Amino acid sequence: TPLWTRDRAFRLRSRVMESKEEFPILCETCLGENPFVRMAKIPYGQACKICEKPFTCYRWRPGAQARYKKTQICRSCAKTKNVCQTCVLDLQYGLPVQVRDTALAQHEREGMPTTQVNREYLQEVAEHGIDTDDAAASYHRYSRPSQLLQRLQRRAPYYKRNLAHICSFFVKGKCNRGKACPFRHEMPQTGELANQNIKDRYYGKNDPVANKMLRLAKERSTPLVAPKDKTIRTLWVGGLDLKTTEIDVRNKFNSYGQLASVKLIQSKQCAFVTYSTRSAAEAAASKLTSGISINGSRCRLAWGKKQGKKKGYEGKNSDSKAPGMAAPPGMKGPAAVPPPPGMKKAYYPSMDAAHMGARFDTTHQEK
Repeated sequence: TPLWTRDRAFRLRSRVMESKEEFPILCETCLGENPFVRMAKIPYGQACKICEKPFTCYRWRPGAQARYKKTQICRSCAKTKNVCQTCVLDLQYGLPVQVRDTALAQHEREGMPTTQVNREYLQEVAEHGIDTDDAAASYHRYSRPSQLLQRLQRRAPYYKRNLAHICSFFVKGKCNRGKACPFRHEMPQTGELANQNIKDRYYGKNDPVANKMLRLAKERSTPLVAPKDKTIRTLWVGGLDLKTTEIDVRNKFNSYGQLASVKLIQSKQCAFVTYSTRSAAEAAASKLTSGISINGSRCRLAWGKKQGKKKGYEGKNSDSKAPGMAAPPGMKGPAAVPPPPGMKKAYYPSMDAAHMGARFDTTHQEK
């Protein structure tokens, strides 16, 4: 079979498969906060911004104050990178592709080729091997949890991204619609985020949003400052899961040096890890300064504090005195409470264990 015939059959089959899809691959932010969304389906309405292949386009309005949005890339490209078809952000973390790829290990990445031949081959593999219900299987099947991704991921939808565009006539000072204008009357922002490209975001190269996020993450990750007291060899670990055991904590910290003791407090969800040497404790603190994950839970790390000795009660009869009853210097102590009038002697519970409360002897009344 000639090559052009096979290529034509592949393109025709991919178009038929794509036309049978009923819903695009979208993130929760682009879908909007309204649970009832009406979409317009346009078969082969536009070409994909990445592979330039015509695909079925969807157009909708996420909310009353939002602008109309539409899909920008085809399903094959979106499934290959596990991104949204509209905003081209990661579906799992809500981050740019460059931030996600930087956080993941090099052997866990699955890049998108830039040549036409390799791109079509990878799309064919993706269409046959990726299940529609599990869009994240292609990119994240070998990935491990990353501390940078857990720290930067967006945990809630950001609906402000769906607001209307800025009115160009307002920027020029010529808009006379006033409040009836469907566009925003704001001045555009200038700076590094002014020029963004959809291909740079998809391929993860020179993305200004990703560069800003990585720069801020590097500035905020301050290392742990070791205490001046060289006798402190204990690290505090907080945010543990209730199912975490002492063996799990030992396996996490045992690779940095010999452990002297590990004290796990389940009620406080924390642990105290003590090393045999100060150098081992400093090595663990420097390696885990960016974050630590135990049993899938993101934990916090800090240096322990030196425990002071507990002070006992001073004085000869300290065992018979209540705490906090000592008189200040230069003042007499509290005097004993006198018995009621007409009573000579008072008996207290400490004198007789069989009675509760004070008992007065009426036989010793003064006559």
